[in-house]
Amino acid sequence: MTVTPDAHSVALYLEDHPNFFEDHPDLIASFKLTTALGGRTVSLQERQVEVLREKIRNLELQLVNQSRFAKDNDNIMVKIHQWTLKLLATRSEPQPEAMLDSLRGVFNVPTASLRVWDSAVALPPMWHEAPDLEAAKTLASQQANPYCGLSSAKPGVAWLTNPDSVKSIALIPLRATGAATSFGLLVLGSQDAARFTAEMDTHFLRQIGEIASATVHG
Repeated sequence: MTVTPDAHSVALYLEDHPNFFEDHPDLIASFKLTTALGGRTVSLQERQVEVLREKIRNLELQLVNQSRFAKDNDNIMVKIHQWTLKLLATRSEPQPEAMLDSLRGVFNVPTASLRVWDSAVALPPMWHEAPDLEAAKTLASQQANPYCGLSSAKPGVAWLTNPDSVKSIALIPLRATGAATSFGLLVLGSQDAARFTAEMDTHFLRQIGEIASATVHG
C-alpha cells in the first residue's frame, strides 16, 4: 500500500533537497497556481514573478516613505537652527516672551507658554505663578520625555492663549544641562487634535526643550 505524504512532509522534503526542481525542471512548467490579481491560473514562474514584483513595489514604497521622513527631519533641523539664531540675537538676559514669540513663528505653533518654579531663575513673577503650578511640577518630574496628546485635564493648558480652543498639546519639561530634576514646563498648544499625538517622535521636542532650558536658566 502506497502512503501519500502530507503537505508538511512534502515541504520538509523540498527544504532538505533544494536542488529538486533543478533536477526535475519539467515539473515547474506543469505547476499551476491562482494569482492574487484577478484569480486567474498562472504557472509557477509567473507566480514567482508576481511575488517579486510585489516585493519590489513594497520596497519602493518604503524608500519613498524614508525619503519623505528624511526631508521632514531636515526641515525641522533647519527650523531649530533658525530658532537658535533668533535666541542668540537676544541672549543678553532671559526673555521668555521673545523666546516664545520666535518659537511660535519659526515652528508655526499657534500658542505657547511656560512657567518655572525654581526661584533661582531670575524671571518676572508672572512666569513663576499659576494656579496649577504644583500639578505641572509633578508632571514634569515624572516625564523623562515630552508628553504629547490631548489637552483635556492637563496642567499648563490654562497658560495658553484661548485655552478652551486648544485640542492637543506638547508638555516639555525644562531642565538645566545635566540636571535630573526639572525647574519648569514649556507648553505648546494647537487647535488641531492631530498636531501633537501620543504616537509622534519626541526627539526634536526634547531638543527644543534643551534649548529653551538653556535660554531661560542660563
